[in-house]
Amino acid sequence: MALARKSARRTRVDRAATYMGRGRDVEGLSRKHASRTAQRLGVQAAPGLPIGVTVSTGQRLLSSWEDMRMTIAGPRTGKTTSMVVPEILDAPGSVQSTSNKRDVVDQTRGPRAVIGPVWVFDPQGIAGEEPTWWWNPLSYVTDEVRAAKLAEHFASGSRDPGARTDAYFDPAGQDLLGGLLLAAALDARPITDVYSWLTRPTNQTPVTILTEHGYTLTADQVAGVIAAPEKQRGGVYGTAQQMASCLTNRQVAAWITPQGPADTRPQFSPEEFVRAGLPSAAAGQAPTKPGTLYSLSKEGRGTAGPLVTALTVAVVEAAEELAAHSAGGRLATPLVGVLDEAANVCRWRELPNLYSHYGSRGIVLDTVLQSWSQGEEVWGESGMKKLWSASNVTVYGGGVSEANFLEDLSRMIGDYDRLSSSTSTGRGQRTVSQQTHRERILDVADLAALPKSRAVVLASGARPTLIRTVPWMVGPHREAVEASIAANDPQAKHTLRESRDEMATVAAAAPLEEAP
Repeated sequence: MALARKSARRTRVDRAATYMGRGRDVEGLSRKHASRTAQRLGVQAAPGLPIGVTVSTGQRLLSSWEDMRMTIAGPRTGKTTSMVVPEILDAPGSVQSTSNKRDVVDQTRGPRAVIGPVWVFDPQGIAGEEPTWWWNPLSYVTDEVRAAKLAEHFASGSRDPGARTDAYFDPAGQDLLGGLLLAAALDARPITDVYSWLTRPTNQTPVTILTEHGYTLTADQVAGVIAAPEKQRGGVYGTAQQMASCLTNRQVAAWITPQGPADTRPQFSPEEFVRAGLPSAAAGQAPTKPGTLYSLSKEGRGTAGPLVTALTVAVVEAAEELAAHSAGGRLATPLVGVLDEAANVCRWRELPNLYSHYGSRGIVLDTVLQSWSQGEEVWGESGMKKLWSASNVTVYGGGVSEANFLEDLSRMIGDYDRLSSSTSTGRGQRTVSQQTHRERILDVADLAALPKSRAVVLASGARPTLIRTVPWMVGPHREAVEASIAANDPQAKHTLRESRDEMATVAAAAPLEEAP
């Protein structure tokens, strides 16, 4: 009966676990190794972030506080319940998360609110959150360099994936937008004034502001566009208008501008957010509690995606600046960032170039994508390869049907030697011969049809291994998550019923034991 139950729990790909990494092959992902790394870095709250359990030995796998992660899994493969939610709940300090759905907020808001303040940036009403606080994107703009970065976020977020760009008007429109953003920041104006300037191509106010504050070359750049021939000027201003089109949404404006002189809402500060948990500079004042920032946006043109990207970058760069002035050049308590649906709502163009650097600063990111091609649309082929290579831990959770990506993944997993026997009879003698055939451990068909409860993990210095994912329904946070869903999800009964159905399918899994 025990053998029958064990056999019933196995999937068609579990036989591959015999030929994949286990034991010492994945020692770098073991709890013991993660605990040693956490002790060396001075992180006491948690040894690392959960990954899953190896199919072959039942060993728990964790990524350390020096590991950058990437997760590729198709829709309805359980990446939210098995990867995103456990990472947020096991974070020892502040957390920021992006998404295009409300499920992550509903499932983790309750447990995170016990730890510290919760900020939900929901300018498009995805979670029905009211603008009880606001953030000024221009607070990020301190010079022309940051103004150009903010303009780049608007440009990337306003384009359709794979859309062609004009060699002249797109860069010129982005430069113009950067100059106007700098002018608005220098004059302490609301960011919506930038769009008003874009609708008046002959308005000299931005030029005057830039000149008065000593930015003469930037002023000349804006003045040059204003003085250009009418058609040329109209094309540049029209391109910049499209990039900043999200500012015309009144619902969005309520989250990024003060609502009159009597507005008493708190203003979100990325610098204060990343400093949470550290001792206060004031004598005798207790440290603030680590918070959680959820940034929600829909995909497509005219959405709040550029603002989500800008807010994410502002938080990460504030953490980077804090780490540079901290002991060892890294944050004492890691900042965890789970960039779910990154290719849709957080199109950060420079992310591949900065990924490995953030690991040494105590800024631990997990970029979650639905497919390889989704990342290529945002970062290009070379950028996506760079992002993949810079990730110390990559997880493939199935649900992808891209043959080229799966073929490359199959080759990285490797081959095994299969021994076969053949029997022949002749002249009254029976002859048995054995042959060795080299076959793929997991071929393209296996990877395309990977069961929902299985994932492949590739890590630096470790052999690829097959894991069993561990959803929150069978984890230590189950009761807290269910209470959070009941309190926040308008479809709580349906959501809880789905989670209990999923829990029933994994309840018969082998116990989670640490391999010796």
